[in-house]
Amino acid sequence: MFADANLTTQDGTTLVSRLWRPQGEGPWPTLLMRQPYGRAIASTVTLPHPQWWCRHGFLVVVQDVRGQGDSQGSFVGFSQEASDTADTLTWLRALPEVNGRIGLYGFSYQGLTQLLAPEDCPPPDCMAPAMCGLDERNHWSCEGEAHWWHLGLGWGLQLAALQAHRRGDQAHWEEIRRSLEDGSYLRDGLRLLEQHDPHGMAVRWLHQSAHDASAWIQHSVPERWLQTPMLLLGGWWDPHLRGLLDLAERSRAVGGQPDLHIGPATHLQWWPQSSSLLLSFFQHHLQDHPSTTAGEGSAATGVHLWDQTSACWQAFHTTNPADQPSAGNPRWTFRSAGLACHDPSEGSLISNGANGSGKVVIVHDPWRPVPAIGGHLSPTAGPVDRASVDQRSDVALFTSAPLGQSLQLSGRPMLQLVGFADQPGFDLCVALSRLPAGSESVQQLSTGVLRTIGQNALHPRTLTLELQALHASLNPGDRLRLSIAGAAWPAIAVNPGHPDAPCGAPTADCRVISIELQLDTAHLQMLPLLLPQTGRTPAD
Repeated sequence: MFADANLTTQDGTTLVSRLWRPQGEGPWPTLLMRQPYGRAIASTVTLPHPQWWCRHGFLVVVQDVRGQGDSQGSFVGFSQEASDTADTLTWLRALPEVNGRIGLYGFSYQGLTQLLAPEDCPPPDCMAPAMCGLDERNHWSCEGEAHWWHLGLGWGLQLAALQAHRRGDQAHWEEIRRSLEDGSYLRDGLRLLEQHDPHGMAVRWLHQSAHDASAWIQHSVPERWLQTPMLLLGGWWDPHLRGLLDLAERSRAVGGQPDLHIGPATHLQWWPQSSSLLLSFFQHHLQDHPSTTAGEGSAATGVHLWDQTSACWQAFHTTNPADQPSAGNPRWTFRSAGLACHDPSEGSLISNGANGSGKVVIVHDPWRPVPAIGGHLSPTAGPVDRASVDQRSDVALFTSAPLGQSLQLSGRPMLQLVGFADQPGFDLCVALSRLPAGSESVQQLSTGVLRTIGQNALHPRTLTLELQALHASLNPGDRLRLSIAGAAWPAIAVNPGHPDAPCGAPTADCRVISIELQLDTAHLQMLPLLLPQTGRTPAD
């Protein structure tokens, strides 16, 4: 059924791979995945088991990356992968079972291992890096200058537990596992990482300033690799969507033609047809099957988006949905006489070009922080009815009048307003939702956060917050709502309200924060899904 094989890298390290072979005589086209979670798993949390690929005529190779599973060496994360990718491809091309045609696949960490290689390394024939990105800050650990809390701790502790298991340290493995099961990792997770994996990527990220982009690593991809046939799979509720869109932009900038599909997916729960989409892609590029031209997300190069409200796919034959004819770039302003937190009908979202007006004060109490639900960063990622959260008096609501005609929202929502606080630190946590006609539900479409720390939080200044990308159709009679709060716990840590205490779980050092939003110039608008690449190179 399978057999393990070893390769020795140029620095003398042994990497262990598992090979699943099709029935019959080879050689065969080959699919390679390199991952840190154990080759036996083979990312089956989202992807078909290697035996399924074998039945379609592919040799499948899943490798334990350096320092994980049974491979030798020390695991240091992304920075180790470029040279090991090159050595693995050289080894694969020399195997008698491999016919010379190689595709790379996998998501998350396994997505990035497909992209990192030396400049002189020949690229594979095709690759399908899903749900990943190149910027360790903006695509892997932070948003709006706030660290991912629940996700960063949870993933870091998973890697720390793998290292404990590798050392045979059962006690520490159980301590880590227990914290994840009972939720105490949200309070104790950073301490556990510092104790059990002090040199790991996750603890390094959490200790780095989310405000200083210059201190963070941005990985690069060889230009020839970006020009390689590429299938990019993303999800509206996946935290790495920004990274995937950036990857599509970089590929397009150097003449690549990536096939981008963004579907109804969280990081670990994909849409059922994603497997057949991957199969069609690899059959076309590795087995010379005709390209798929119909059905869900056709394999024709372009952009394929799942509409979050009509629950159907839309394909765009250009590489940018913003190039399609539309009703223009919608823009909304805000009005409130001060009761937007207490009367759900008082705050207005206005689309007719009228000026905004008023102010609203949001009081954040760290004893009862506003919870994060649904979306792309919370523990309950995915679509959600946020009506119960919007009933809280520490959430400011701005709701439009019923729409007179259909409206297509597609792209990246961007909010700009003037705000400040009575403490030297505050967060803005925003949700954009649809209120369907004739319903009491509040269908959350997109969320975003922005953190401010330091003395500049005390003075009025213009704040810009970009929400998660979306694609949604609104019907006549529907209303649009923007909700603003001072917390999104535990998607991001609680802001203590001052720089003398770290952001984290609520503690006695956290302060009550009054946040004033001035609405005269506040506006919400849609940016294109894919941004232009003028003057940018893949290494930027």
